[in-house]
Amino acid sequence: MIDAFDYLREFNIAAVTLRLVLAMLFGGMLGLERARKRRAAGFRTYMIVCIGATLAILLSQYEAAMLAGPWKDVADYVGIHSDVSRFGAQVINGIGFLGTGTIIVTGRQEVKGLTTAAGLWASACMGLAIGAGFYECVILAVLLITFCVRLLPIFEGFLVERAQNINIYVEFASLDDVGAIISRIKEQGAQIFEVDINHGEENRSLKPSAVFSIRLNQRCLHEEVLTAISDLEHITMIDEV
Repeated sequence: MIDAFDYLREFNIAAVTLRLVLAMLFGGMLGLERARKRRAAGFRTYMIVCIGATLAILLSQYEAAMLAGPWKDVADYVGIHSDVSRFGAQVINGIGFLGTGTIIVTGRQEVKGLTTAAGLWASACMGLAIGAGFYECVILAVLLITFCVRLLPIFEGFLVERAQNINIYVEFASLDDVGAIISRIKEQGAQIFEVDINHGEENRSLKPSAVFSIRLNQRCLHEEVLTAISDLEHITMIDEV
């Protein structure tokens, strides 16, 4: 089976075309899931990143082929030696800037964008593998990554719902309500590890809020704690983060 790809591993127009098309298709497959969730980096972003990474490795191969062929005499005279891996290394470094731009910390002290950043990085690596003609690896990688982003969230949600350590974001009318919230949490048999209070800003009409890091006992459910807190007066918003 591996021998069947030998022609497509060569540096010819058919191989280059196939690699770029695969980069567009496979990058789009990864980005489709993020686009459905309306993430900042979605369908087109993943496509472009994967195609760009493929172009980088193709450029490395093109330079190596030219220096070993038509440009050999000039390269030997000038003393140029090509390292075909350096373009790929720059892609891996450069993708960090895109990944950093997708990661944010919300006002609820919740980190967003980690999966998007990881997907962009994986898309770039996949583009490098496509550009190098490592087709078997790419096919396996896209299947595994698709499995991770499509099916594993179901299993992850199952674990999160049964986790004993949770963070709860609460908005309330006054800082005087913090004591009542703490008492209500303790009534549910939960242990409070940390409380991060935001006093709000009157000139911007931002209400006071707090993030409670707590540990539930084995018999207490997430919904029971959230319901108990929401039953208090002056609670304007509550959410598990």
